[in-house]
Parts: sequence; structure tokens; C-alpha cells
Amino acid sequence: MIFNWIKSKIIGSKNAREINRLKPFINLINQKEIEYQKLSDEELKNKTLEFKERIKNGATIDDLKVEAYAAVKNTCRRLCKQKWNVCGYEIEWNMVPFDVQLIGALALHEGKIAEMATGEGKTLVASMPLYLNALSGENVQLVTVNEYLAQRDSEWMGKVYEFLGLTVGYITNDMSHYEKKEIYQRDIVYGTASEFGFDYLRDNGMAVSSEQQVQRSHYYCIIDEVDSILIDEARTPLIISGAVDVSTHKYDKLKPRVAELVRKQSMICTDLIALAEKKLTENPDDEEACVALYKVSIGTPKNRKFTKMMENPKFKRILESTETILNSDMKKENLQFIKEELCFVIDEKSHQVNITERGREFISYKDDPDEFLVPDIVTFYQELDERTDIDDLTKKEKKDTFQRLYEEKMEKIHNVSQLLKAYSLFEKDIEYVVQENKVMIVDEFTGRLQPGRRFSDGLHQALEAKEGVKIEKETQTLATVTIQNYFRLYKKLSGMTGTAETEADEFYQIYKMDVIVIPTNVKCTRADKNDIIYKTKREKYNAIIDDVEAKNKEGRPVLVGTVNVEVSELLSRLMKRRKIPHNVLNAKQNQKEAEIVADAGLKGKVTIATNMAGRGTDIKLGIGVKDLSGLHIIGSERHESRRIDRQLRGRAGRQGDPGSSVFFVSLEDDLMRLFGSDRIVNVMEKLGMEEGQELESPFLTKAIERAQKKVEERNFSIRKHTLEFDDVMNKQRSILYQNRNMILNSTSLKSFILDRIDKVIENNVYGICEDAKEIDSNAIISWFSGLWPMFPKPKIVDLKTADKIIEEIKKNVHAFYDKKERFEGEENIRQMERFICLDVIDRLWKEHLRIMDEVRESSYLMAYGQKDPLQEYKKGAFEAFADFMERADLEISSEIFRLTSVIPREVSEVHAKDLSYMHEIIENYSGKNPQDIITNKEGGEG
Repeated sequence: MIFNWIKSKIIGSKNAREINRLKPFINLINQKEIEYQKLSDEELKNKTLEFKERIKNGATIDDLKVEAYAAVKNTCRRLCKQKWNVCGYEIEWNMVPFDVQLIGALALHEGKIAEMATGEGKTLVASMPLYLNALSGENVQLVTVNEYLAQRDSEWMGKVYEFLGLTVGYITNDMSHYEKKEIYQRDIVYGTASEFGFDYLRDNGMAVSSEQQVQRSHYYCIIDEVDSILIDEARTPLIISGAVDVSTHKYDKLKPRVAELVRKQSMICTDLIALAEKKLTENPDDEEACVALYKVSIGTPKNRKFTKMMENPKFKRILESTETILNSDMKKENLQFIKEELCFVIDEKSHQVNITERGREFISYKDDPDEFLVPDIVTFYQELDERTDIDDLTKKEKKDTFQRLYEEKMEKIHNVSQLLKAYSLFEKDIEYVVQENKVMIVDEFTGRLQPGRRFSDGLHQALEAKEGVKIEKETQTLATVTIQNYFRLYKKLSGMTGTAETEADEFYQIYKMDVIVIPTNVKCTRADKNDIIYKTKREKYNAIIDDVEAKNKEGRPVLVGTVNVEVSELLSRLMKRRKIPHNVLNAKQNQKEAEIVADAGLKGKVTIATNMAGRGTDIKLGIGVKDLSGLHIIGSERHESRRIDRQLRGRAGRQGDPGSSVFFVSLEDDLMRLFGSDRIVNVMEKLGMEEGQELESPFLTKAIERAQKKVEERNFSIRKHTLEFDDVMNKQRSILYQNRNMILNSTSLKSFILDRIDKVIENNVYGICEDAKEIDSNAIISWFSGLWPMFPKPKIVDLKTADKIIEEIKKNVHAFYDKKERFEGEENIRQMERFICLDVIDRLWKEHLRIMDEVRESSYLMAYGQKDPLQEYKKGAFEAFADFMERADLEISSEIFRLTSVIPREVSEVHAKDLSYMHEIIENYSGKNPQDIITNKEGGEG
């Protein structure tokens, strides 16, 4: 640490060194741009043809960097004062890149992440590396956070590209594949991460002809708001799914019992908190009261009386001390006994809920006390195998019956677990809202509704049951890829955002992308004040309204950022009581989002917005607002991520404008309650904070940021672990898609199918011969007739070695294939080959995805035997994939001779209504413990 500090003082920080390295290019670009000012429009346009020709003759993209950037800069200069339509509105072009924007553009070309402050012109910066890399002839793409921005930016920057002779377009969800295919043929394409990802899945996992594939290559991509997409979205895989034929869930039937269980726990904890408060007031060392307080903390941690007690540093210290004692090795047995006195245990940090024995007994029917106990399938199978009084067929029937019982019980246990989560961890108008009789997810980072997404693993259905709305059908995954692994397909990836520096380690470790902080064109003058801390939320909210009222009387515009819908509506009600006119922007009313945010800088405007206000639309100050000290930002609480807080602050002070920001915090806020530093509590205890008193100091602000950093590190660990699991699946997906594309693009699959047939013959004949002491011709003939009953039995009785038998069978089957080819005709057999290969692979892959979910579940159990779940998952995944490949070979070998005429599948067979495109929220592996695993069938974020 000291060495790094000395080094930075002597030779500058790494970021400063990077900026200095790029600065010489700025002079070269500017000099070249002055030269280009002498060219006619036609001569400048012809530069693109010249650049492309030089690349054909051996020049590299890097060789052209200075000239290409100069061409874009000069084009921007020539377009000044010209007008054109963008999203239906006329705009006048007035932008020519500043030097700092050129630095950002150079960083993007090098595959780095450029951190640029709000209002510094990221959209313009991206135009230069996009133009440069499009000269290669490859398709280059820019990813935006929503379709509106994709259209806006492509139409806004499109005139620059078109002036220079390149084509540009944007993709949206409602386009046909014909429209998309035409757009992907263009040089530069704008779109959302999910749409690019879904097109990849459709092209590689669902298309039945090369004509249906729309994408070209994954060459170069710039991600706008890169932190939002590569970090906030990293736990949300893209999933194309179809409805299952039969629904097996029992959420609606189990809901009344679970709801009653939740009420029972609430009553238990109400009694416990009354006991704890009474006794601890009299004697802080009362053991029974200390334990009662701990029980409430894991039974109903959001109990209002409990959270009120936690405002008192004395009680908070008692709880922390009790937790430490109970979690020590000496008290582990006592801890388990204490937990069993509750109906279920809640762990808010790991987002888990675990039912106890008492809870199981409460919800079980009296005539079936073991209703929610998992049967021991391993012991049952072992005991059954040891029995000599029944034959193998009866054993198989008993195993099948027991397996069905086991699966039914696991499904019920899983349903109960997810219902408990729905009731205990998910609050309406915070994590989700109910609109039009549907449960809709609210994005925790943006506050936006996510109508196309569903919580996975049955959690969404549990929420639907809880809210009494229609429980949608279960879905089966047809194709899936994580955001992380999709973007790692690109040969070169870069990104830009206003907030990336705090996540620099993650960007490098996962994506090998360095973060470079680009200087602002004009120094930021925003005044960022220290956090103001209160004991209770009530005091905090009153202080926020006081601050809003004071600034509003001055005429200053105010933007109040909230973390969820509930808080935004509460603050709105408080403002109405004070008669403060304001706009509310949250997940419930976001149709006029861009308009409301754009107007937030006008004189006297008050805007309440969830985190969604942070992206995509600049807040420009109205007339006279600069003289009033600019836009005032109020954060209603600290987010888990410092980055989200920085985004909110960044709405003020754009391009050197005046502005200010402040966060109001209470000890009841989730961040403070779950991760708040002991040192903060100590300070408050020493000061003896009274009701309504506030604290403000740089020390406390830094302490809160340290708490945020702890959470960020934990969340990074979760994402990294999730990716390690998905990397296993990603390798399998790559192999499958490679084979599938070969099938789609081959004119004949005869040799491919004959190779599959040969492999099946070899594996089975060698297998039969290895199991027998001598060549068993009858067993081989029996196997052959089972696979190819339409063929005469092979004459192999006199053959004495496995190799000769294999050679004879291959010769016969190859001859049959030649006959079939002549019978069907060249065109029909080629269509049949493609249809059968795709049909078998797609059907078995769908089954394989389900099996892989089960492998992942079972790998968690390995923690019991001190085994690494990841290594066990890799082992199980390898075996499952080998089985998938073997079954595919077998079915292709059989089906090619069974079918005599086939109508190839057409696009129309895949109906959009049968498929669901989900950017689905998944639960992570972290937070598992062996006890959770025995009683729950959970995926590895709720």
C-alpha cells in the first residue's frame, strides 16, 4: 500500500499514465482534421472507400485510427446547424468532439471502459470507434439500456455514419426475423442487450435453416451504461422457454397453510419482543430476554417494534453480543435448539428462509406427519437391491414408484419454501407490483417495471399465489445464456458509463476490461455534502420534506431519489400535505419518463424518482437556475452499491453546471440495519442521540461507504461463483451450437450421419463383447434388431472378433443407407437428414437442460461430504453431456431409417405465443448450507 502511494506520487496514478499515453494521439487527430477541412464533401466521403481499400491491402484498423477519428470529427463540424428528425422530434446538430471525448473514443477502441461524467457526450464519443471498427467490414454493435435509446442514438448519430458512406440501424423486439436480418447486414447496429442475446439464442438454438439466422459475427461491441448491463444484469440469464404440458405445482393449495404459518410466527415473535423489551430494560444481562431478542431477529426481522428497539444502540449491542455467543462452537447445539422454537428462520443477508421441525409439523396434515419430510432414496435403493425375494423387474417397478413419490414430496417442499420466501422476503411495491392482475418485477437498480421477466424456480408463481392473481403455467427452458457469457463471445468489447471505477476489479477479472476515468471538459463544481443521519425513518422523511420545501422556496429545482415505489409514494403524500407541487416517477408511472426527467432542471420543479432517473436522459438547467446554485439532489437512503449513489449524484453538476447533493440516512434503513458499522452505533451511543437529532460528519459518511463496500464485495463473490457454474454449461452450449450450425450450413449430412452410425456400432459391439467372456453373437444380433428392426439380421455368427463383426455391420448399414438415398432421391434425403438431426438434437437438448438443473441441485448436497460443489457439478455435467451426445448419436442412427418422407419444419411452426422470452431473475448459489439443502429444492436472487 505504501509503495503504491509513493509510486503514484512520483510517476502518477495508473489512470493518469493512461491519459498521458493517449494525449499524443489527440494532437495528431486534430492536425489531420484541420487538413480534412480543405476537402470537399465528396472527397471526405471517399475517405471511407480509401480506408477500406487500405485494409484489403494489409493495413490494420489501428493504422487508420488517427485518420478515421479525424474524418468523424470533421463530419461533425460540417453537420453543424443542420436539422433532422430523431424519434419524431426535430433536432439541430451542434456537436464537435472535444479533446477529452477523443481520449474516451481512443479508450473504447482499445477495449477499455471509459468512465465519463453525465453530460460529457458519451453518445458522440461512441461514434468514432464504431466508425473505425466498421471499416473492417464486420458488423459492429452498440448496446443501450432500452429500445427508445437504441432508436434515438441510431437516428441521432446515423447522419454522421451515412455522410461517411456507412449504413446504420436499430433492432427492436417486435421486428420480424426478415427485418432483423436486413438490419444486421448494415455496418453499425444499435439495440438492447436482451435483444442481441435472444437473437443469438434463436440463431444458434432454434433456427431450422440458415435463412432464419439473422446475426452476422460477434466482432466489436460498445456497451452504453456498461455497469448496469455487465454487473446489475449479471445474475439474470436470458431464457427462451415454452409452457409445459402438465402443471405439477401446488402453490394455490399450499398457500392457506403457509399464510397461517406466517401468522403463527408473527404471534410468537410479538410475544417474544414484548418479553425482551420488558426484561432487558430491567436487566440488560437477562439471558432469556437476550435469546428472545435474537429469535425475533431471525423470525420477523422487519417487526416494527423490533426495528424500533434496534434504533437504541444499547439493544443493538445486546443483540450483536448474543449472536456472537450463540454462533460460537460451544453454543452451536443451543443455537439449533433455539431455532427449532420458531416455525421458520429468515436470513436477510443471504436471502434465505428455512422451515424448522416445528414449522413442518404445523403445516402437515395430522394423518400424514411426514408430509414435508424428504424420504431417504439412497437407503431405500440400497435395501431394495439387497433383497433376494423379488426379481429385477419388480425392483425396477418399486424404484419407479418410490422415485415418483420422492419427486412429488420434493415439489411440495420446494413450493412451501418459495411461498415462505414470497411472504417473508418480498414486499409489494418494493420488489414487485401488481398491475392488471399480474405480478410484475421492479428492477432494484433502476426502479423500472420488468414486464417480460419472471423470478425463477417457482418464486414468481409463489408471489402470484400470495397476491391471489392467476398463477401462470410453469415453463420449460428451450435455450439460455447468461449476459456475461453472451458478451464474452465478442472479439473486442468496450463500454462507457458515468460510474465504473468502484467496480474496476470485477470488470477486469470477469471481462479483462480496464477502466479509464476520462477527465471532464469543464471541472465539476457540484457540492457533495456529508450524509445526514437520523435514528428513525420518520425523522429522516420529515427532514427531507423540510429540505425540499426550503429549496423550493428559493426556486431551485429538486430531484429526490428513492430506492423503491413505496418510499416515492410516501414522500409524495408528505409533500401534498405541505402543498409542494411535484412530479412522481416510479415503476407505476413511467410512460413519460424522459419528459419528466428532462424537465426536472426547470426553475421550481420538484421531482421524486426511483433509481430509474439515473440513466439515458440529461437534466438541463432551466433559465435562471444557474444563478440559484443549480439542481439539488436528495438521496432518501444509501443504496447497497456506491455506484448507484454516484449515478444519482451525477444528475446534477453536468458540464460544469452548479449543483449540490446530500443523502439522508436512518438507522432503520436496510443497509444500516443489516450491514451498518459498529463504529457508527458507538458514536451515536456516546453522543446520546435524542429523537429528531441529526448527525453529520465526514467520518460517518466514510463509515457508511465502508459498509457499502462490504456488500459490494459480497455481491461480487456471488456473481463470480454463479459464473463459475455457468462456464461449465457455456462450454457445452458452444459445442452444441457449433454442431447445429454445421448441420444448418451443410449441403449434405451423409458423412456426418454415417460417422454417428459407426460410433454407435463400435460402442455397442465393444460393450457387449467386454461384458461377455466370449463373443456373444446372439446378444449383438438382438441389439441390432432392436435398433434397426427393418433390416435383416446380420450374418456374424461365424465371425470370431469384435473388429470383424463391427466391419460387417458397418458394411451392411452403409449399404442400406445408399439404398435409402436412391429410393428417396437426392433432394428429399438431404432435407430428411437436416430435419432428423435438428429434431433429435433440439429435443434431447431441452431434456438435457432440465437434467443439468437437477445436477446443479444435487451438487449442493456434496457440501455434506466436505466435497466442493463446483467440482461435483463439473463431474456430473460431464457425465450428463456425454450421455446427451451418446443418446443423440443413437437416435439419429435409428430415426434416419425409420422415416420415409418428411416435411421439414417451417418458421411458422415456432409460434411466438408458445414461447416466452425472459431476462429471468435467478437465485444464486451463495448462502446455501446443508440444512437448507435437505429440506429445499432451490436454485442456487430472489
